[in-house]
Amino acid sequence: MDWIVVGGYVFALLVITIFSLEQLYLAILYMRKKQTTTSTPPLSHFPQVTIQLPVYNEKYVVKRLIDCICALDYPLDRLEIQVLDDSTDETKHLIAERVAYWQSKGINIEQISRPERVGFKAGALQYGLEHASGELIAIFDADFLPEKDFLLSTLPHFKPETGMVQTRWGHLNENYSLLTRMQAFGLNAHFSVEQTGRNSSGKFMNFNGTAGIWRKQCIEEAGGWHYDTLTEDLDLSYRAQLKGWKFTYLENITSPAELPVLVPAIKSQQYRWNKGAAEVARKNALSILKSSQSLHVKLHAVLHLFNSSVFLFLFLAATLSVPMLLIKQNRPEYQLVFQAATVFVVGFIAMSIFYWVAARATTPNFNLRYYLKHFPLFLTFTMGMALHNAIAVAEGYLGIKSPFIRTPKFNIRNKKDSWKGNTYLRQQLTPLTLLEGFFAAYFAAGVAIDIWLQDWGLVLFHGMLAIGLGAVFILSVKPLRTTG
Repeated sequence: MDWIVVGGYVFALLVITIFSLEQLYLAILYMRKKQTTTSTPPLSHFPQVTIQLPVYNEKYVVKRLIDCICALDYPLDRLEIQVLDDSTDETKHLIAERVAYWQSKGINIEQISRPERVGFKAGALQYGLEHASGELIAIFDADFLPEKDFLLSTLPHFKPETGMVQTRWGHLNENYSLLTRMQAFGLNAHFSVEQTGRNSSGKFMNFNGTAGIWRKQCIEEAGGWHYDTLTEDLDLSYRAQLKGWKFTYLENITSPAELPVLVPAIKSQQYRWNKGAAEVARKNALSILKSSQSLHVKLHAVLHLFNSSVFLFLFLAATLSVPMLLIKQNRPEYQLVFQAATVFVVGFIAMSIFYWVAARATTPNFNLRYYLKHFPLFLTFTMGMALHNAIAVAEGYLGIKSPFIRTPKFNIRNKKDSWKGNTYLRQQLTPLTLLEGFFAAYFAAGVAIDIWLQDWGLVLFHGMLAIGLGAVFILSVKPLRTTG
């Protein structure tokens, strides 16, 4: 039995290290790219553009969304706006009012409601696509507020072979709380280092579901929007690139959006992203390996699609690390194996460099103090989400289907705004939340065992897990008490 625990622990650390080295590689690519940044070319002509706004029960943010999109700087005769409205509450009436107002101002905007909400967001996008007049399709989720010159800045980057152009996400409420700052810290790494590194080196990248523009022909040739995964954006991205279409990432163009301010809302978002990524990997991995792409592109595509697996191996390593303490004390014959497990240090250094590069590139007035404060907190919260995300990934690989659960929006932009009374926040005390509380105690016991055995190698790891899971447990329960 001991060898199973030891083998599983070492294997999990090895996998985590591989993914961490991939992050280091992307950081190196990013730094190279930053030295050769080019300016935006002028827009030579104005193609027909359709903007799609998929909306489902967004009464707190839908008015500001429509007003922002209708204020975009673009010739009115070349612009069509589709509000893809699947709402079942008063949002539908709010949309109708704003659509009528902007129609009276000469804006070509339409409220489109389907007979049935089949396929959730993907189904809405596909339904709208079949009625779209634009050769280019821009998509914005309900919490996004793009800059007025969004179209004028992005459209010049479309070449004949370009299927999609993605912009960087900004954050309307980054400084609202510690939770929003930690989310921004992690997202900035994806939207700076990862996306730029992949795109600049010819690797496959992904559309992020919003704040990007597709060529309609590209979507159609790739087979349209599918709703058999929770991340229809990642799925279509890979199918399109396997068809030979090229993507462009624009780090210098930012589309601001609202970050979730409560752990239950973060959980719904993280669940969808991680389970959906696993579903897409399950669906497309074989097609990638069989494709005519170079071995280099295939390797990084597979690492990209399976990246959410890190949570599975992180939680496996964490869980096994506690019994490993006792095995280490009583089985000296495993000492060589324990020493091999220090390969994780290499992965940790690689990951630290990755987030250093990202934070330095995206943080105004960046300094060492900022990094030393936010990086450990981000890691602790990530560890706290490990159980939740690991279950989501496992469900994705096992083919367990679940509905598309949207992330609740709160219309929060500064500390004066409040989420209390939000009618979309419907949380229950789930078995998973209770399990997070149990594992917080489990890793706290791990800290006690570390101290008892005077084995200090894992005390920090166990401490961060206990604090992270404990915080996620408490912050998952807290909104229940507040909202009743």
